[in-house]
Amino acid sequence: MQPLMERITGALAAVRNPRTGADVMAAEQVRDIATTRDGKVRLTLLLAPEDDATLVRDVRQAIEALEGVSDVRVDVRDPAQSDPTPARRAPATPAPNMNQPKAPAAGGMGRALPVMDATPQKAPPKVPDPVQYPNLGRIIAISSGKGGVGKSTVAVNLAISLAKAGKRVGIMDADIYGPNMPLMLGVDAAPAVRDEKIIPLEAHGIKVISLGFLIEKDQPAIWRGPIVMKIITQFLRDVNWGQLDYFLVDMPPGTGDAQLSLVQATQVHGAVVVTTPQQVAVGDALRGVKMFERTAVPVLGIVENMSYFENPETGKPIALFGSGGGERLATECDLPLLGQVPIDPRIQEGGDTGRPIVSAEPESKAAKAFSAIADRVMQRVAERYG
Repeated sequence: MQPLMERITGALAAVRNPRTGADVMAAEQVRDIATTRDGKVRLTLLLAPEDDATLVRDVRQAIEALEGVSDVRVDVRDPAQSDPTPARRAPATPAPNMNQPKAPAAGGMGRALPVMDATPQKAPPKVPDPVQYPNLGRIIAISSGKGGVGKSTVAVNLAISLAKAGKRVGIMDADIYGPNMPLMLGVDAAPAVRDEKIIPLEAHGIKVISLGFLIEKDQPAIWRGPIVMKIITQFLRDVNWGQLDYFLVDMPPGTGDAQLSLVQATQVHGAVVVTTPQQVAVGDALRGVKMFERTAVPVLGIVENMSYFENPETGKPIALFGSGGGERLATECDLPLLGQVPIDPRIQEGGDTGRPIVSAEPESKAAKAFSAIADRVMQRVAERYG
């Protein structure tokens, strides 16, 4: 059998960067491969901001598949940073402590952020193995390729619909840069801490946690991948969710740090991809579908939001943003179209006032569309997991 180092370099030569088309060895993206006698492997991967972040997982999985490998650690660095010095093992940067948030100042003025200090991260982040959280039930990511398609609206109303169907539901606002759950669900308070666990807030029959509960409304979250990873991990690990049937994760738009962080942090049982009918949204949603496929997350189906506006006089649908985009995407990806949600001003009003339409107007066509989508999601999950 070839020496382990030769087999590692051979396996990595088959891993290609989708942006450049070159393999990671030829492109010199892999540095400082080190092995131990008991099969532990550590290396540095140079990952530019424009590279697909799933390249980290591809590298790790290529090495894990080799006989004799017992553990793999991939240290990620920006090529613009100075060259790594693996001869010295830098001390690990402590994870942010969300278990002991500072109480709001007297009179309710101000809210402390118990997530990150300002100390630069000196050690390269370790890509962790996914952790199982059986108490969370089925973990479903609600995602979109671009912003402005109503992804958070779909996530909120889907969660409430599942709760109305008798399920125990939690929702995590993973949109670190634009947390909207406090506004959309009508709850906004610093969560309590009990027995070293954060207690999620509750609204409309669901449990919810959001970075918006922990920072001021005008405070920007100017954070890169490693910090996003820590926040998402702590929302999973350090919040007392109790026993759930469904755990929905409202993802930020795109295919970036938060998406990769979630699939690295835990097993995601499925994803729902939200689009609108027009082609520009469908094209971005397609990239979202492909991202989940590459990270071995099953896509449960497509939701087409803002499908049409119903003429109040004639009742006929008016396709304000085109038509058929969600169906074309579902057909192209061989996925079911879970549902089409019409345009209804009450959806927007409910999102701005903390009264989601499924709760406020349960007999409306939009609310019934969300309920039907929830039924199809439960059906798809049952088909896959029983």
